[in-house]
Amino acid sequence: MKLKLLAGLMAVAAVAGTPESNACSRILYKGTDSLMIVGRSLDWRTPIPTNVYVYPAGIAKKGHNLPGAVTWTSKYGAVYAVGYDGGVTEGMNEKGLVVNGLFCKGSIYSNDTNDNRPPMSLAMFPAWLLDMNATTDEAVAVLRKHDFTISGATFDGGTVSALHFGITDASGKSAVVEFVDGNLNIYEGDDIIAMTNDPTFPAMNAINDYWEKKGGTHTLPGTVSSPDRFVRGVFFDKNVSKTGDADLGLSIIRSILFNVSVPYTYTVQGEGNVSSTQWRSFANLRDLRYYFDVVTNPGIFYVDLNEINLKPGAPILKIDTSKSGDFVGNCTGKLFPVVGFTPMY
Repeated sequence: MKLKLLAGLMAVAAVAGTPESNACSRILYKGTDSLMIVGRSLDWRTPIPTNVYVYPAGIAKKGHNLPGAVTWTSKYGAVYAVGYDGGVTEGMNEKGLVVNGLFCKGSIYSNDTNDNRPPMSLAMFPAWLLDMNATTDEAVAVLRKHDFTISGATFDGGTVSALHFGITDASGKSAVVEFVDGNLNIYEGDDIIAMTNDPTFPAMNAINDYWEKKGGTHTLPGTVSSPDRFVRGVFFDKNVSKTGDADLGLSIIRSILFNVSVPYTYTVQGEGNVSSTQWRSFANLRDLRYYFDVVTNPGIFYVDLNEINLKPGAPILKIDTSKSGDFVGNCTGKLFPVVGFTPMY
């Protein structure tokens, strides 16, 4: 029986490990003195222009341009990473809640039982969660109602937007949100360390359980496949020092993300659809610092939500990362007012 289970897990890992373009990693570092830092990498076969926006509270928004779409007025200010200036990839709000979208090629958002609910675009889904919730529990309660139907625009030459989501709050409680055959599956816990891509979260944990029994000190899977990155991320996160110092904590989680990132310009002979890491982010949920690390830049910069007016009526702000080549350290002062991005519904 054990041999059959192992064979099944290795088959899943082999399929998920096929070189392709949907690679991202997300790791939670839990330090001491309430320090929580979520680090993530975004990997893709071509550059995805991603800019940093800060939105204050009190802005009326809609989830889609279709009739009957979900609408809301934001309760909290937040920083977003916005891909193509058209869709929120991830972000952190002023309460220390972070939401990250990662590629998951098997995601199917609706079926015949739920495809007539108020429309919600993937371009605005993370923003909706960040704007209206302070904790993971609050976000999960909203999601479990499932009174929305998600859809997403294609991008990069017709690629389907297939995502699953990680949510973590300032206490360190996390949730993984997946859409399988149109059904919403949510996994909650205080011990959710890693997310990558395929397979689904339960299958990924089964693969990781196998590797944890083997140890890790002498044997770790080393490819860029989703299961291998997941296993390495969990192992290293469990075997680093815990600190309450924000700068040291950033260095620790950043080094783990380097280990699960894919080298820039990575290619495989005969395989033209391979990802490499384009950027990394690090959300310090205690100190409300959002770090952005473009792999072609020499340094890493951050914005500090404590230094920004997030009250209703404050301006929307932006950092154009294409002009951030010399940005290092606290770049809150480099944010400039804009009218906001136009969602690619």
